[in-house]
Amino acid sequence: MRYEPTPLRTDGVELPDGLTDLTEFLARHIHETWARGRLEEGWRYGPRRDDEAKTHPCLVPYAELSESEKEYDRRTALEAIRATLALGFRIVPPDPSGGPEADGAGRGAVTETGGGARSP
Repeated sequence: MRYEPTPLRTDGVELPDGLTDLTEFLARHIHETWARGRLEEGWRYGPRRDDEAKTHPCLVPYAELSESEKEYDRRTALEAIRATLALGFRIVPPDPSGGPEADGAGRGAVTETGGGARSP
């Protein structure tokens, strides 16, 4: 079977100012979600990945990951943000005053603009 990945084209998507912090937050979240899943499956920290023994060297807090491992999670987060924007959504940062851009709980929002591509 031949597989050719066809992700959504995001190379022309420009990130608005302020999304760097979001990218790092999402990268940390991606790692934490992955680690929780592994731990729930019985994996534990080990100096080498061993599928049979269920050990993995990345089962550590995000801050303790190597820069190359953090970069992997950052790329994943960045592509998710770019895909969201390419699909026509906009990411609105939280309004510290709790104004109309916030969701009522002081969080930002993702809203659809209606102008993005819908297919890969």
